[in-house]
Amino acid sequence: MPRLLYLHGFASGPRSTKGVAVAAHYAARGFDVDRLDLRQPSFEHLRLSAMIETARAAIGEDRERAIVFGSSLGGLTAARLAEHDPRVTALVLLAPAFQLVTRWREALGDEFTAWKAGGWREILDYTTGQPARVDYGFVEDAEAIDVGFPDVRVPTLIIHGTADETVPIERSRQFATGKPHVRLLEVDDDHQLVASLPRILAEADAFLAPWLGSDATRATNDR
Repeated sequence: MPRLLYLHGFASGPRSTKGVAVAAHYAARGFDVDRLDLRQPSFEHLRLSAMIETARAAIGEDRERAIVFGSSLGGLTAARLAEHDPRVTALVLLAPAFQLVTRWREALGDEFTAWKAGGWREILDYTTGQPARVDYGFVEDAEAIDVGFPDVRVPTLIIHGTADETVPIERSRQFATGKPHVRLLEVDDDHQLVASLPRILAEADAFLAPWLGSDATRATNDR
């Protein structure tokens, strides 16, 4: 049985709404979901490379296998992990933050330039509800890793909201085009996808039935 990992998004944490919901859903079916803390090595000095390494280490030994859920930046992390780690057997990506730095540069404009010049950007830390800051080293680290789209070759389910203004759906559409192993499900929702949680869980059950067996299949049929 593969391990189940959940990777949270930027400025979030292991107790995110979606992470807790996914873990509770699969716990009721007898499956543990390891909700990783990707605020690595610290939130102020966040690094995508450290996030990927944290997820890689959580899989365990060479013989282990993992199914990885990832939300937003956690979705990007999951995809970049799967690109190079053959132990990842399937992905469930929620509004994955593909081409993160390119999008930020386009969306933030002068604010992005100021981040680079000043070295720090203030943001809201969703885990505390308080202002926090992240150093520009995060951008430099991510830019070196996140070139183009991840070369993901494992079965992948992407669920993305058509009203997502934080991570617009267009790049998920581009990523999925021409890939028979990737299914993109578009839902009428925003970036948080909270309203779509029942749909997300049902779709994940059906998608993961080949790995999780009759429990996941039965959960979907009972809805």
